Amino acid sequence: METTVCPWCHTEIVWDEEFGPEETCPHCNNELGGYRTVTISPEDVEDDTEDETDEDAVDESKLWDESEQDGVVPIFNTLEQFRDDYDMNRYASNVSDILASQLEAPECPQCHELLLFAGKQQVGDFAPSVPGVLRTPVLRAPFALNMYVCPTCFHVQHTLASEDREQFVKNLSEQ
Repeated sequence: METTVCPWCHTEIVWDEEFGPEETCPHCNNELGGYRTVTISPEDVEDDTEDETDEDAVDESKLWDESEQDGVVPIFNTLEQFRDDYDMNRYASNVSDILASQLEAPECPQCHELLLFAGKQQVGDFAPSVPGVLRTPVLRAPFALNMYVCPTCFHVQHTLASEDREQFVKNLSEQ
């Protein structure tokens, strides 16, 4: 089996030799292949830790220069900071139960976990866009947004509420 690394989301994609390689990333749906994809075969991966000499050693402190990392929020291990104070097994169980009861569970664009529905946000103060080809707003207020929160990295995402999606489609499909 070969391994492909998606250049967009950096997810390792292992594909079955019987079905062949993936044409698009199953995580972010971006096109794979050509100059944008790195394919690694098992022969390419070697354990070089024993052969490493002082000449090849890399100063790891230079890799994580603090001045360049200002303002960057790490997405990995964000949940780990709560492990000592809270019951993470219960947390995982509740997350699983909530996800099982949701009708929609979008994927987090940062860590690819499923998002939890946190509630609806009403939007009343909204200046709609009026494209010249439509001569009518794409979306009119008031409408609602579904708010989703990632249980792993706490990323927040909004989608148009299901009852307002019809208005959006209607506005774009009528002349």
